[in-house]
Amino acid sequence: MFTLSLIGIGCGDPDQLTRAAVQAINAADLVLIPRKGTAKSDLADLRRTICADVLTSDRTAIAEFDLPVRDAAEADYRKGVDDWHDAVAATWSRMIANHLANEGKVALLIWGDPSLYDSSLRIARRLDPLPDIEVVPGITSIQALCAAHALPLNDIGEPFLVTTGRRLREGGWPQGVDTVVVMLDGGTAFQALDPEGLQIWWGAYLGMPDQIVMSGALADIGPRIVAARQQARGRHGWIMDNYILKRAR
Repeated sequence: MFTLSLIGIGCGDPDQLTRAAVQAINAADLVLIPRKGTAKSDLADLRRTICADVLTSDRTAIAEFDLPVRDAAEADYRKGVDDWHDAVAATWSRMIANHLANEGKVALLIWGDPSLYDSSLRIARRLDPLPDIEVVPGITSIQALCAAHALPLNDIGEPFLVTTGRRLREGGWPQGVDTVVVMLDGGTAFQALDPEGLQIWWGAYLGMPDQIVMSGALADIGPRIVAARQQARGRHGWIMDNYILKRAR
């Protein structure tokens, strides 16, 4: 049997690593680094930098692999994700068997935190053989966004909702809340909303040298965010962003 450690590494700033994360990385026999294509080479570079900075033992091996790509053309969204998770799990299993013969401790460095809009835990439970799973929490992109704007997420005594761009676009403003956190927005779903009375706090590449943050009334700042997002995506070839919307009560 082997142990799989899913280690949250924050959103791009190596200083966001916790002491527990550093200890877990050094306890690993093998660190797996996914490659997501040239457009997202920054993400693999960050993981390499972290390993170079914190590893103190030469017994820890580092192995890189190409992450399978989800079939975006699959009409059934859930089936497409399910098939993709199967492919990723098969890749992890193959890498672990090749490098450790399924014995020892394997680490995966998780962008943000393994608990929030990350499928690593679901994929880990598809591995064969099934490992012992250890989770080391990290700074989430929501925490990083609130910190970048010096913004408390919830109003006093009030709930908030975390959702995706797809759900916001298809369902509109969720019922029962005045604060919405939007993640995994492949476009700019806030454009589908009536901007009247809405404020937005937006951030991209949070914690990275190229971090961009903007905030203000959605009617005023929304078009500027759309333009900034397009420019940044063209420059980097990829973008990771999220935002908070608050509705005036």
